[in-house]
Amino acid sequence: MNVALQVTCLNDSLFPDTARATLTLLRRLGVNVEVPLGQTCCAQPMINTGYLDEAVPVVRNFVDVFEGYDAVVTPSGSCTGCARHQHAIVARRSGDAALVAAVSSTAPTVYELSEFLVDVLGVTDVGAYFPHRVTYHPTCHSLRMVGVGDRPSRLLEAVRGIDLVELPQATECCGFGGTFAVKNSDTSVAMGSDKARHVRDTDAEVLVAGDSSCLMHIGGLLSRQQAGVRTMHLAEVLASTQVGS
Repeated sequence: MNVALQVTCLNDSLFPDTARATLTLLRRLGVNVEVPLGQTCCAQPMINTGYLDEAVPVVRNFVDVFEGYDAVVTPSGSCTGCARHQHAIVARRSGDAALVAAVSSTAPTVYELSEFLVDVLGVTDVGAYFPHRVTYHPTCHSLRMVGVGDRPSRLLEAVRGIDLVELPQATECCGFGGTFAVKNSDTSVAMGSDKARHVRDTDAEVLVAGDSSCLMHIGGLLSRQQAGVRTMHLAEVLASTQVGS
C-alpha cells in the first residue's frame, strides 16, 4: 500500500512532533509512508471563512500532490473533513470539470489517523506503552463530520500502562473553531474554560485529542490556570513505547 502523510499546516508550523509521531507509528506498523514536499494547506481556513473562490488553487494543489496514493493519512479530523466533504463544494463552484473529477477521486482516499489504523490496517493494539492517567477529548470535526466514533478510545484502551478516564461532557465543543476563536473570542474562551474545568475534574495528567488545534486552545487555558495538565496528540501517545518512555 502506497500511503502519503498529510502533515497539516498547523502541525508543520507549531506542532511538528505530532507529524513525526504519526510517521513513526505508521512505519512501525509496516506502512510504506511518503511525505510529499509539495503539500500545503488543505484550504479549510479559507473555506470556513467563506473565501471559496480563493480556495480553488489550494484545493487544486491538494489533489495534484496526493493523486495516485492508495491512502492519504492525516492526524486531524478537521483536515480530513475538509478534504472529504468541503473540497467538493469548492470544485463544483469553480465550474472546472477536471477539478471536480480529481476531487471525487482523491477525497475517498483521505483518512483520519484512527480511521486508518482501525478500518484499513485492522489494528487497535499498536504496541504502545504510556503509563499515565489520560482523558480523551473527541474533537467536533472528527466526531460529527468524519464520524470516527469510538475508534480513538479503542486505540487508547489497548495502550499498555494507561489509566484512561472518561471526560465529563466530552462531546461538547471546546470553543476553538478556527477563526471563530478570533471573531468570537469571549464565547470561545468561555467554552474553552468549561472544557478545561471538565479536564481538571478528571485528575488526568494528560489530555489527548486527535486535532492539534483543539489541543492548542484547551492547552492554553489549562496553562494559564496552572492546572498541571499537559496536552498530547493521539499520535504521540500511540507512538510511545516502553523503550522510549
